[in-house]
Amino acid sequence: MRNTSRTATFNTKLNSTVKANAVRETLNSRSVAGALHNRSALRNPNTRARITASAATAGWHEGRDGGRGWWRHRNGGYGWVGPLYWPFAYDDMYDYAMWGDYYDDSFWGYGYDDIYAGLFAPYAYDDLIGYLPIYASANPPGPGPAAPASGRPAAPIEQLAQMCGEDSHDIAGLPIDQFQQAIQPTDVQRAALDDLANASLKAAQEIKAACPTDIALTAPSRLAAMQQRIEAMIAAVATVQPPLEKFYDLLSDEQKARLTALAQRQSQTAEKPTGSLAQNCGAAQPGVTEWPTAEIERTVHPTETQRASLVALQNASAKAADMLKASCPTDVPLTPPARLAAVGKRLDTLLQAVKMVRSALSDFYGMLSDEQKARFEAIGPQRTSQLESLDVVHTTVRRHGVDSVGQIIRRLMSIAR
Repeated sequence: MRNTSRTATFNTKLNSTVKANAVRETLNSRSVAGALHNRSALRNPNTRARITASAATAGWHEGRDGGRGWWRHRNGGYGWVGPLYWPFAYDDMYDYAMWGDYYDDSFWGYGYDDIYAGLFAPYAYDDLIGYLPIYASANPPGPGPAAPASGRPAAPIEQLAQMCGEDSHDIAGLPIDQFQQAIQPTDVQRAALDDLANASLKAAQEIKAACPTDIALTAPSRLAAMQQRIEAMIAAVATVQPPLEKFYDLLSDEQKARLTALAQRQSQTAEKPTGSLAQNCGAAQPGVTEWPTAEIERTVHPTETQRASLVALQNASAKAADMLKASCPTDVPLTPPARLAAVGKRLDTLLQAVKMVRSALSDFYGMLSDEQKARFEAIGPQRTSQLESLDVVHTTVRRHGVDSVGQIIRRLMSIAR
């Protein structure tokens, strides 16, 4: 009995180490770390989506190929990378505001699915330790197995910081040179453009200042991190909006037309998003965000009092989903100030939705015992593990043909051990 327990503990620690190393290797790879230092490449939303996909699924089966996480966005990116919500938030906001429809997916793809992934996180503690600056201590700060002790530094923290927010002029500066060449500004317009560039830098600093400093291990702490991130983005919009409007109002109709033509040229050389803005707005994969009622009943075993609070949480989540769906624009904003205003309005609604769900979650979570909380937190990782196992089977079928039912069952059983 004791040997069995020791073997299980050893396997758990080994699995933790393997996943942590996989995350570190991916984040330190040329495809991620190298791309993060290439600002020209990062201006392409498809490149950002590929980096996000690699980083979000690094510790799982086929993670190096982007994986097939259930909380994946339509453009191939992910709303969560380990502990980080909304990677490349600054780029997504201001690229859409300045350049328009080519960047629809990168901003408008965020919505209720990400709140759902905050409630039922795909990451267990073993998955998250690879994103820590150093290996966690032998006593992790929350439910989950002990992580292997090691003094090895984790360079991936630099990569996460870059995905969260950077505030150098090279990173945060608007395309001032392109603007100047396109519109040939007067002295007054050039001064307004300088003010806009300084505001853009300040906005990036506001977003970076709200980057998480620790790992959120519970649903309440994840929604708190979401709220903090969104509030920083709203503050950034408020910083940039007045100087952007001032600059744009100083332009002649001909100069505005040149900026429009510049935005069109920006998107001509790359693949455009499919579908309209309204169709891409927070669009979910079918069946992704169905409420896991059966899993909660089976694993958490709520009491009648807890069940009533759970229903309130489910209702709040449904209302949040409806709010976000209703906030999707029906008209396409045509100017940078109008697009930035649409960004601000969407973020305001997203913040309301997160607050609503967070309040109901706090009531429900506060009623649970420590054992029930641990079981609730395990729902998301279990779902991810099940899909990961199916990926193994599907990959084997694709490579070697269809196995017998017995072979598939034996393979799944070996994975589960």
